[in-house]
Amino acid sequence: MPVASTTPSARETELLELAYAYVLEHGISDLSLRPLASAIGSSPRVLLFLFDSKDGLVRRLLARARQDELEGPVDVHRIWAWLSDPTHAGLLRLWTEAYARSLTDPEGPWGDFARETVEDWLALLAAAQPAALRRTARGRDQRTAALALLRGALLDLLATGDRARVDRAVHTALAALELPG
Repeated sequence: MPVASTTPSARETELLELAYAYVLEHGISDLSLRPLASAIGSSPRVLLFLFDSKDGLVRRLLARARQDELEGPVDVHRIWAWLSDPTHAGLLRLWTEAYARSLTDPEGPWGDFARETVEDWLALLAAAQPAALRRTARGRDQRTAALALLRGALLDLLATGDRARVDRAVHTALAALELPG
């Protein structure tokens, strides 16, 4: 029995990128295939064929968002600069939306998105720590505190747009955590 290829076709990749740009602008919680397909020059049937289902498309879009999030810098201060950069606001609103849905609809396509992104970010923060600290309980606690700080500050920034206030708070708290960088 032949094994199906796991490499996406050029059209699948193109449509995924177009759909990703669409959800960065319009959100993902209330995603409907008809308006999406129309906006990206496709049809709902093609999307269902390529991604198996709407849930399959949502899973692929969330994986694509995680890929973008992890391409950022590893130093915690530069991570905050990246997170607070207005050019990333669409991605971060998408992340927030998916994170919340993952908590309220764990059986849906959002599944383990929140848990997986926590693991992603903890690994990214660990990479910024000296190896000796990374392997200690103190290192783990610093990463966890830094992640909680960054996540909370991000939500505050997205809600208020008050970058100056949130920047000052983040840098003050990071200094108190004695994080390298």
